[in-house]
Amino acid sequence: MNRPARALSFALTLALAALAALAVVAAPRGARAQDAADAAPDPFLWLEDVQGERALAWVREHNETSQGELEARPEFAQIEADTLAVLEAEDRIVVGTRRGDWMYDFWRDAEHPRGLYRRASVTSYLAGKPVWDVLLDVDALAAKEGESWVWKGMSLLRPEFRRGLARLSRGGSDAVVVREFDVEERAFVEDGFALPEAKGSLSWIDADTVYVATDFGPGSLTTSGYPRIVKRWRRGTPLDAAVTIFEGAADCVSVGANRDDYGGDGTLDWLRNGTSFYTSQRFVLEGTERTFVDIPDTARVHTYFAGLLFFELKEGWDVGGERYRAGTVLTIALQDLKAGRREFAVFFEPTATVSLQSIERTKSFLLVRVMDNVRDRLLRYRRDGAAWTRAEIPFPGHGTIRTSSVDADRDTFFASYSSFLHPTTLYHIDGDTLAKTVVQQAPERFDPAPYESRQRFATSADGMRVPYFVVMRRDAARDGANRTLLYAYGGFRISMRPRYLGALGRNWLDRGGVYVLANIRGGGEFGPSWHAAALRENRHKAFEDFEAVAQDLVATKITSPRYLGIRGGSNGGLLMGAAFTRRPELYGAVVCQVPLLDMRRYSKLLAGASWMAEYGDPDVPADWAFLRTYSPYQNVVKDKAYPRVLFTTSTRDDRVHPGHARKMAALLESLGHPVLYYENTEGGHAGAADSKQRAHATALVYTYLLNELRATKE
Repeated sequence: MNRPARALSFALTLALAALAALAVVAAPRGARAQDAADAAPDPFLWLEDVQGERALAWVREHNETSQGELEARPEFAQIEADTLAVLEAEDRIVVGTRRGDWMYDFWRDAEHPRGLYRRASVTSYLAGKPVWDVLLDVDALAAKEGESWVWKGMSLLRPEFRRGLARLSRGGSDAVVVREFDVEERAFVEDGFALPEAKGSLSWIDADTVYVATDFGPGSLTTSGYPRIVKRWRRGTPLDAAVTIFEGAADCVSVGANRDDYGGDGTLDWLRNGTSFYTSQRFVLEGTERTFVDIPDTARVHTYFAGLLFFELKEGWDVGGERYRAGTVLTIALQDLKAGRREFAVFFEPTATVSLQSIERTKSFLLVRVMDNVRDRLLRYRRDGAAWTRAEIPFPGHGTIRTSSVDADRDTFFASYSSFLHPTTLYHIDGDTLAKTVVQQAPERFDPAPYESRQRFATSADGMRVPYFVVMRRDAARDGANRTLLYAYGGFRISMRPRYLGALGRNWLDRGGVYVLANIRGGGEFGPSWHAAALRENRHKAFEDFEAVAQDLVATKITSPRYLGIRGGSNGGLLMGAAFTRRPELYGAVVCQVPLLDMRRYSKLLAGASWMAEYGDPDVPADWAFLRTYSPYQNVVKDKAYPRVLFTTSTRDDRVHPGHARKMAALLESLGHPVLYYENTEGGHAGAADSKQRAHATALVYTYLLNELRATKE
């Protein structure tokens, strides 16, 4: 179909959709109008056909229009170049992963956009002069095989670390191809372990045996699209000869098995049956026997140390005559638990402002990272008989601490620290003395001197104090005219932590912008209760928190609605959709990325069914009653003035269906609301498969924001 014909076909589609939408808008208000809207056929269902010719023609048309407008802006090329320079800088910090005497790393640069899997000796790495040995060139592999490979990681077999299981994705999708790799030979193993493309797992038991959970054929996947069967597979035998060790129900989320090495505590083989996104049955495998781990199915198992199992409660628990609240970490000897004993000890208790983020073990200690009023702290716990002694490893101010190369083989490890205005510093730390040695210091990508970051609090609709960070020029006027970008996520117990702004500093702060990070409910900043407060029928609390931050920014004259832009992706994309359909007058620009938007159909699209514990089941009338109140796709109307939204997604996103963004953009257009839309053909849920794609997408976003939030619009 030529372009004029495509345009005419699309115009007819919009006209028909507009008539259908007008009929819904004209229906009587209240329940009858909602019933009519819900019963009406979806005029844009065809856009859910990911690779359909008609849908892709629509995508090409919109990409051409949106890119044509934004790329023509004078700032676009500079933003793209500056972003790419940051992403591909040769002096980037390298946070390697230690395996034996080697540090492993995956590196991308201008010459290798798909990347190099490489290693250097620990000695050269610690000296600050690593000599890198390339093990696999993904660009060369992609060219040789004619595939758009995106690297998804390598799992090396302990203790020699010679054999690995390499994961490769076509275009960045979650589904991966797995192949066995020989590190010393720098080649894939002929007739080695290999899996075709699927969402699943392949994990080492020993050199000749693996656990495998994959698409074994009809009936082997859950309704969420993940494996429901896990098998034990021996080298040299066909996959269909692998021995089934567990089958989950079709309506569970996924199953899997793996072996963990706990050093002097030995190994444990774990079987997990993920009955929902937040609930799992756990078993310890010993040969053909499996023993049920009788702890709450919402609990999170952190580690195994000194014969003790450490697990965190996500909900309150009454057991053995005691009441333990959510966020508490309990311990028990694994042998006692297997024998049916119920005598637990408290290892960690949360407070109103302190919550647990992670527990990792070294050879002799436990490393515990907590968040204290959205500030990371790293603690070392030493066991002395039945007691624990605690020492803090100091880092400055509000920032993010990340640990790496923490394992049961040694008591040394790496930790990095960064904040909004200070780039990452990587330390090598002695767990015994707590001495820190700087391994690398990333250079500044913008001058931090003119800026300051402050934590503030807004009051939500129900009186809850909601923290947020503001990064802006020290001398910025409080006149309500600062172009401001507000970012939040608010779901799945994911914490939003201060991080170095890097490219954002160049693209936004140095152009006079203000950056705001909101820690709204639904995240994990204050433990399980902060997350649970916005689950299911309480989702509106996350939206109210976000609105409270926006209103506080206006009330304090940091900005005003005309100059306030908002941005979020995935669950944050749902947040954006709810934000601009609920309170469009609060925002001047909206960046809605890889979003969920049609909550009527989300559970039927790709991995959507796995998230019903977070949002609810739209096929249950009581759940749809609250989902209907905010589902962005069902709450668009003709007679509201919406900001012009920029939607971005990826054709290769096999986690959140691109149909959400496609349909929302088409619906808005059909009702006369202008939008911008960009869909990358690669990138998966990340939206970009390499640095050039990421720089291009970033330039589209900031060019859009700078122009939408101008004092006057053309």
